Amino acid sequence: MIFTITDIEFDFDDDIDGEFTQHHRDNVTADALEHKWIADDEDELIETITADTGWCIKSIDYEVFQ
Repeated sequence: MIFTITDIEFDFDDDIDGEFTQHHRDNVTADALEHKWIADDEDELIETITADTGWCIKSIDYEVFQ
C-alpha cells in the first residue's frame, strides 16, 4: 500500500543532548509529510518511518492510496 502522512508528531524528547534545533525538527516532520511511504500495514508504516528518520512516533494520521 502507498501511504501519505497528513499529520505526524515525533518524540523529540529523546534528544537528551539538545543537538537538534527546532529547524531540524521541522525538517524531519516536513520530510515525513512530503514523502510517499510504502508499507503493508500501519505497523510496518510506523516501523519504516521510525527507521528512516531515527525518531519514534507519538501520533500519526495518514491516507491510504493502494
